[in-house]
This record gives sequence, structure tokens and C-alpha cells, in this order.
Amino acid sequence: MTVIVHHLENSRSQRVLWLLEELGLPYEVRRYERNKATMLAPPELRRIHPLGKSPVIEHAGNVVAETGAIVEYLVELGDGKLGKPGHREDALRWRHFLHYAEGSLMPPLFTKLVLSRVPLFGKMAQKKFQPMIDVHLDYVEAELAGRPWFAGAEFTAADVMMSFPLEAAVTRANATEGRPHIAAWIAGIHARPAYQAALAAGGPYAYA
Repeated sequence: MTVIVHHLENSRSQRVLWLLEELGLPYEVRRYERNKATMLAPPELRRIHPLGKSPVIEHAGNVVAETGAIVEYLVELGDGKLGKPGHREDALRWRHFLHYAEGSLMPPLFTKLVLSRVPLFGKMAQKKFQPMIDVHLDYVEAELAGRPWFAGAEFTAADVMMSFPLEAAVTRANATEGRPHIAAWIAGIHARPAYQAALAAGGPYAYA
């Protein structure tokens, strides 16, 4: 049964398209554009889920929101491919980065973005939040110095989850400046055929 992806331009839902391509699962894209003045999602998304956010998927009568939950749903649908590795330490890292992406890394990036758009607060946001972000980026750089992918030697769904915050951090927080392992990781994911196929399916994406 086809997975329907309610895909908002330049959003977390790009990861969902990419994961579907990596898993080889059939899907249909329903694309939405942001309000040009507010940059918010259109009200049409509330017809799919009360929060009116993206990503949201529909499959087999289920409506699933939140990227992490969607990733786990799709990994299960794909018979565990790209899921939790068999080695215990790799499995712990897989679970950690699956949740770290949105739970810890994304909040300061998002806060900095929002405050930077408020008159008189842009410079304050830069000074206040960049050091917090740097702590996270330096942590990520150190983690990638020891292995090619976030969970271990193999690419997994944890890498898919980490893509959006790190891509956003390149433009918002100089993520690759002085951090060669993050730069190499981003170049690596962008070179994957499934990533390129997802870009073609989802339309223009500012962070690629």
C-alpha cells in the first residue's frame, strides 16, 4: 500500500521522502507551500492532522505525525532496514541520535532563526544562541571523527534524522566551518542516489 506524504517545502518532511527512497517503499507526494509572509504551513494541513504541521503521512488507515515517529513507522514497514543495528553500542547510538536530532540539536537552531527575524533581536540572537549551538556542533563533530555514520560503520535511519538540523545549521550557524567531519558527512549524504531521487520527488529544497 502506498504511503502518502504531506510534504511542506523546505521542511523536515524532505527526510521522509529520502527515507522512503532508501527503503524502496512506494509513496505519493502531496506538496504544500509556505505562506510567503509568515513562512508558516498552509491551513490545508489541518485537514490531515489537527496540528497542521509537516511531515504527516497516511498509510493503511493510519495518520502519523512527528518525524521520529514516522521514521520508526517506515523502518518497521521496511522490515527493519536501516533500523536499530544488532551490535548493542551501535543500537544505543542509533536510538540516541534518532531522538537527539529534534530533542536537543534543533531547538536552539530554531530559536535563533525565529529571534533573528524579530527587529532589534537579530544580533542578540546571534550572540546568545550561537555558543549553545557550537556546543552541539562540536559534539557532533567529535562523534563523526570516530566513525563514518552516526550509529556506526553503516548508514541508518539515524543519519536520515540528523540530516535536517545539520543542513539547516550549515546556513544558520556555520556548521561546517572548522568541522571537516560534519562537512564530509553532509557531502556523503548528498551524494547518495536515494537522496537525489527524493529531491526530484519533493521539489526545490533550500538546504541541499
